[in-house]
Amino acid sequence: MSETEVHASVDDAARAQRGRRLHVITWGCQMNAYDSARMADLLAAHGFTETGAAEEADLVILNTCHIREHATEKVFSELGRLRQLKEARARAGRPTLIALAGCVAQAEGEEILRRAPYVDVVVGPQVYHRLPELLAARAGGGAVIATDFPADSKFEALPANGAGQSRRRVSAFLTIQEGCDKFCTFCVVPYTRGAEASRPARSILAEAKALLAQGVREIVLLGQNVNAWEGEGLDGRPWRLARLLEALAALEGLVRLRYTTSHPCDMDEALIAAHRDIPALAPFLHLPVQSGSDRVLKAMNRRHGVRDYLTLVERLRRARPDIALSSDFIVGFPGETAADFEATLALARAVGFAQAYSFKYSPRPGTPAAEATDQVPEAEKAARLAALQDVLGESQRDFNQKTVGRRLPVLFTGPGRHPGQIAGRSPYQQAVHAEGPARLIGTLAEVEISAAEAHSLRGSLSPPAEP
Repeated sequence: MSETEVHASVDDAARAQRGRRLHVITWGCQMNAYDSARMADLLAAHGFTETGAAEEADLVILNTCHIREHATEKVFSELGRLRQLKEARARAGRPTLIALAGCVAQAEGEEILRRAPYVDVVVGPQVYHRLPELLAARAGGGAVIATDFPADSKFEALPANGAGQSRRRVSAFLTIQEGCDKFCTFCVVPYTRGAEASRPARSILAEAKALLAQGVREIVLLGQNVNAWEGEGLDGRPWRLARLLEALAALEGLVRLRYTTSHPCDMDEALIAAHRDIPALAPFLHLPVQSGSDRVLKAMNRRHGVRDYLTLVERLRRARPDIALSSDFIVGFPGETAADFEATLALARAVGFAQAYSFKYSPRPGTPAAEATDQVPEAEKAARLAALQDVLGESQRDFNQKTVGRRLPVLFTGPGRHPGQIAGRSPYQQAVHAEGPARLIGTLAEVEISAAEAHSLRGSLSPPAEP
């Protein structure tokens, strides 16, 4: 099929699809949430409007994650439910297409179609910009699969305005970097997302301006290794992340800026200084360490040691004394001993994380760690996870308690759970609720924190806002 014929086919399909409904189910990371929003933006230009109910949808997209254990089986379970829905709608004369996207699609595409032939389209995370074309091809009969890693950037083919995201929130995700070259031995990302690739600053700034024009006030930059970003700058020369943050912070309407997820090896001096020098950059950093044992870190191929990590924490806190740190931990990695785990507990206590995410190690097919013979028994992994979560929970509660009595700038993002309440986030990513008028949603307001509750902070506007 020639390029002209492809475009004609897509246009014909778009005309046929006017008024059709789309439902997107998203699993996994923040980048998947971003991708789902961009797929919705893309398909909106081809006649699809979103619905919150799969039963109403002419097209259902399941955007998947491959990080955790049994990811593929969970996908098949959900696909079984969608098959029943598809068959019920077919009996009512309402055909339904099912598209599988994301990292499970990338890793298991052929197997998906073998076990679930009722799936219509399988599309990997680097080629979802081709969805209209793939749907048009599906109309000709037979399932369609696209899981290649094209040389051209998908971002150049996506709608520029990001309207789908801005409809959803005051805070919006913006992907600036994809893929990973680190090859941690437990991780599938290099195989499902490909090599590290950075968007040019021009493209990022254009998307950011469009989001801000539509009411977004906080932008969260995303990447598998976001602080490895090195893109073409506005001056035609390579920029690193600190320079991009400076350019974004200068945009009118932006009140808060964050980025995630970072790798300790990519925190350069300029980026550390940015936390000191850029007021819009939140004093919050997600900086995964994974383990407190040098031996385990080496087995993980993390490329840093415990002392490297602790020294980096010291440098960050010298630059920005109030910075709050978050991290990821894996317990029960193959070969992890009781002494290794105690070292992890010691690191967690020494740093005092404001937030943290901890998981039992789960083998991912195709990764080196999955082939290790010294796997830790499941019961031991569960016991270690519980012990670590006790330490991390105590640290988070201590951090939250220390904010009581302080006045914090809170970005209000929506109504609270109770009438008259509004809810938002502190600079340290804590959920905050206070009594106040709805007109403050989308603004930054000072709140005096009066209590640290189980999952949020309570406070009052300071000074109280007029109704």
